[in-house]
Amino acid sequence: MITEAKRKAIKLFARGRDFYKKRDFQEALKYFSAAFKTDPTDEPSNVFIARCQEYIDNPPDEGWDGVYGMKSK
Repeated sequence: MITEAKRKAIKLFARGRDFYKKRDFQEALKYFSAAFKTDPTDEPSNVFIARCQEYIDNPPDEGWDGVYGMKSK
């Protein structure tokens, strides 16, 4: 059974992904953070929080297609 908190977190995460794909990392970060606050077990939101922070500090190239390139194993 999915809890109401999990449902809300899923919706927030999806909205964050929309902004992420548009390269609006500041706005995406707000949604991923809200999702993680709503459901602290939501590891995907935690991962995307880190990615947004990285892209805010070091924006991807203009040809970025939304794929995250891992820098280490």
